[in-house]
Amino acid sequence: MNPRFLFSRSFRLVLLLLLAALPARAEVRLHGLFTDNMVLQRHASVPVWGWAADGEEVTVQFRDQKVSTVAKGGKWMVRLKNLKAGGPDELKVTGRNGLTLRNVLVGEVWIASGQSNMEMALRSCFNAEAEIAATANPMLRLCTVPKLKANAPVDDVTAPWAECGPATTPGFSAVAYYFARDLQKALQVPVGVIHTSWGGSPAEVWMREEVLSANPGFKRDILDSYAAGAKRAQEALATWQKEEAEAKKEGQPFTKRRPSLAWKPGELYNGMIANLIPYAIKGAIWYQGESNAGRAHQYRTLFPEMVRHWRHDWGQGDFTFLQVQLAPFTAIRAEPTNSNWAELREAQIHATKVLPKAGSVVITDVGEEKDIHPKKKEPVGARLALAARAITYGEKIVYSGPTYKSAKFRDGQAIISFDHVGQGLEARSLGGLNMTFSPDGKQLVTTGSDGAAHVWDASTGKLATALRGFSVAGEDQKFFWAKAEIQGDKVVLSSPDVPRPVAARFGWADFPVVNLWNKDGLPASPFRTDDFPMVTAPKLTEVKK
Repeated sequence: MNPRFLFSRSFRLVLLLLLAALPARAEVRLHGLFTDNMVLQRHASVPVWGWAADGEEVTVQFRDQKVSTVAKGGKWMVRLKNLKAGGPDELKVTGRNGLTLRNVLVGEVWIASGQSNMEMALRSCFNAEAEIAATANPMLRLCTVPKLKANAPVDDVTAPWAECGPATTPGFSAVAYYFARDLQKALQVPVGVIHTSWGGSPAEVWMREEVLSANPGFKRDILDSYAAGAKRAQEALATWQKEEAEAKKEGQPFTKRRPSLAWKPGELYNGMIANLIPYAIKGAIWYQGESNAGRAHQYRTLFPEMVRHWRHDWGQGDFTFLQVQLAPFTAIRAEPTNSNWAELREAQIHATKVLPKAGSVVITDVGEEKDIHPKKKEPVGARLALAARAITYGEKIVYSGPTYKSAKFRDGQAIISFDHVGQGLEARSLGGLNMTFSPDGKQLVTTGSDGAAHVWDASTGKLATALRGFSVAGEDQKFFWAKAEIQGDKVVLSSPDVPRPVAARFGWADFPVVNLWNKDGLPASPFRTDDFPMVTAPKLTEVKK
């Protein structure tokens, strides 16, 4: 064999071995939230991060800021300071290679999360075609996080930003879109929303397992319960698979439904929240609770703990957290009754009392008796935007309907005082009117399609609407519908069935039929004055486990 051939082959082999021993030339890479069309948070310390080879110098340039760092452990991060609203601009990243992001805005960034009513797309909502056609707005940017269940925290995401318009809004969260639209119009700065939700998800799947395990009650009732349930579900699935295989082998039809696996605590936090942190944000909006309604008593502590640990992990202080109360749903009851959905709404209100910079919006007027996904999402987003303007941005506006303040019981009456009365309290009509005259012919009495009574008094020239949804109870804790009258910023209740009331409730139902508003156009929040036992409270035997 030719010696020159042997030499050249040996040389090539040695050269390949030497090259293999050298450090890999990894390209500089950005985290997946950093894409064209993104929005960076104004007036904040804005982290920009990604991956590169150890020891590689990485420089980020944006507007007049140029910041460098050295990658350690394959990771790098820099911070941009105190950016002013505006754009579009370019963001450049350089190392061994270069990256340029275009059409970048600076403004307000919000997270939108929860379950199906947050996930519900604009194309599925009321008046969708016309609404979608009017969505073009280059100052709004949208980002949707892919659905991902994970057993451990994920550190990256593929979630490109897009300009808001008819091509991008049909599949985007309707609530998030309406919220961002109204907020952008009010603030006159760019707004970006990162949407991350999953229908049917309970709150505990949006929390780290370590946070749940640190609370003995959560560990027992959520983690241990899941472990036992998961074992049973796996056994049921194995049986189902065996039966399916046998049916297939015998050529028989098999229509038995496949068993579903329970939600695993922490799995959506790992796959859809952890990979967003620490992207700079202003706040979060949250529409969830239906899947926790049967455990409303637990939600009183579970939900606030979720908010606390999101804030802790983000490391940006107590950013605003706004939630949507559950919409009315299921059959309307003729008489007052207990309700786990009412208890869940109370748990949501409780969170606003124990957490700083937290708010709750009421949507008792947009529920659908036979659909857990009401189609009118514009009022939901609009009220969230109002709350943000007041709680986050300090605007002196009326952002809430009447909320319970205090109660006095005397002379056979319950006298309820309210906060957030705005320009005053009022009763609103709930439906179409059927008109008849009173027996003396002096009053025109009308009844709404919902049964609400309206009385036209010819002597005053006014149409009065009767208040709906109030009930009172005596010492026996039995509730009866109450006659309710507005007197200034108070509502006075009475009932011939309850001569000595000791408790009052408003809108306490799965589907509350209520019509108390303030004159600023916002509905009153359901409430109760009592502390009677909750139907979702753990039984004594459960507590002793």
